[in-house]
Amino acid sequence: MSNPIKRLLGQTAVYGLSSIIGRLLNYLLVPLYTYVFADPADYGVVSELYAWVAFLIVLLTFGMETAYFRFIQDNEEKDATFSNAFLTVAGVCVMFFIALMMFNNDIERLIILDGHNEYIILLGAIVCTDAITALPLAKLRAEEKAMQFAGIQFASIGINIVLNLFFMLYLFDATRPEEGVLFILVANLCASLIKPLLLYNVFAKIKFKIDWQLTKTMLIYAIPLVIAGFAGIINETLDRILLKQIIYDPLIPGSFHEAESEVGIYSACYKLAMLVTILLQAYRYAAEPFFFSQMKNEDRNKVYVNVMNLFIAMVCLVFLVVSLNIDIFKYFIQNKSYWEGLAVVPILLMANVFLGIYYNQSIWYKLSGKTKFGAYIAIIGALTTIAINVLFIPKYGYMASAWATLIVYLMQMMISYFLGQRYYPIPYNQKKFFIFIGLALLLYWFGSGIQTASSFLDFILHNILVLIFISVAFLLERKTFVKKSRIT
Repeated sequence: MSNPIKRLLGQTAVYGLSSIIGRLLNYLLVPLYTYVFADPADYGVVSELYAWVAFLIVLLTFGMETAYFRFIQDNEEKDATFSNAFLTVAGVCVMFFIALMMFNNDIERLIILDGHNEYIILLGAIVCTDAITALPLAKLRAEEKAMQFAGIQFASIGINIVLNLFFMLYLFDATRPEEGVLFILVANLCASLIKPLLLYNVFAKIKFKIDWQLTKTMLIYAIPLVIAGFAGIINETLDRILLKQIIYDPLIPGSFHEAESEVGIYSACYKLAMLVTILLQAYRYAAEPFFFSQMKNEDRNKVYVNVMNLFIAMVCLVFLVVSLNIDIFKYFIQNKSYWEGLAVVPILLMANVFLGIYYNQSIWYKLSGKTKFGAYIAIIGALTTIAINVLFIPKYGYMASAWATLIVYLMQMMISYFLGQRYYPIPYNQKKFFIFIGLALLLYWFGSGIQTASSFLDFILHNILVLIFISVAFLLERKTFVKKSRIT
């Protein structure tokens, strides 16, 4: 009998190959951008635009990926379920793009893009293309066609990398940074457009016939997820938007440049903390359909508990590796003018650990159909994010944003845990929660105080602490792999 934990890890490895390697390749663009954009303010423009992308993707996919995974479990007409989900997303995208073309000048003035409404149009084309291809890619995940999924993702990423390198190294004029922003958006659009071409076979099988009753049921399920996702993106990316909006004062000379610089520095350093997020994204691609597939297994709770234990160990390990080796990872950012923001990295790394645990816990309201609680938790988090940023950015700048992220994710994790134990109890091993997180924080605190005259000796001592964590985690979790599972 196969071990479902090993199966999940295997699928995560395949999805992770496209996600982690893809993200790492895209990460190579950060040294490129911080090199060609010598002024952090110019990189700040790019970071702000992609903060808006995150919001729009959640809005345009309209929760239909998760709804699709949920409803194919009960509906024998899986193709009809897919078509309904896809046509819903396509309809939302068409209406959005029409509105964008009509009001792009007004939007540009609202978000202060200094007259560059062409950024708005390109951004709209990118997010609509990505949203429309999200459901076909979800279908590949549901059918466990991980290799095909990975191939499409690699093709898109490869085009993006190649075009960025060509545009930024051979065509970009450093005296006209606005051209660099356009090059980045054009490269991204070309990379997005390759996906529907490679998904032609999936698109060709779509039946343009809507089951309105099924669509209504899926929307009722999905709308709270949209609210939760939208509020969640507020927690993840609104800080970069608020930094600019709060710091910029049109009455103060140089204020606009200062605001964009803060955004650029914070965003570049945030990329280091997102190494946890890369792992999380790869894991989520495999985990969401996997969790739903376990719904009817008698021992599903045992699986969920073991998955959570392993997940916490992995993300805490990433936290330690990056935070204890920050003097090495900082060279990922080519320009020293960005390094002043490195203090946010350990804070954001731990914030993303809490976020990952929350994502794992969120399966309780998706499985039970109580998706409204996901919306409630996310809204509480979003309101807290806005409040902390608005109150403290004027005094503390991006440090306030980093601490807001950690506080909110910790709060959401705790709220989700207590609600989950009430409405869909899963007997998580709290003792292991505290051991893994507590040990990671203790080792980081101890390691951050180690400063010798030799950077090589510091490296050795810091990574001995990492090995200590790995050893403890292995001793605690080895039974998960050696013990035979009765779950198919």
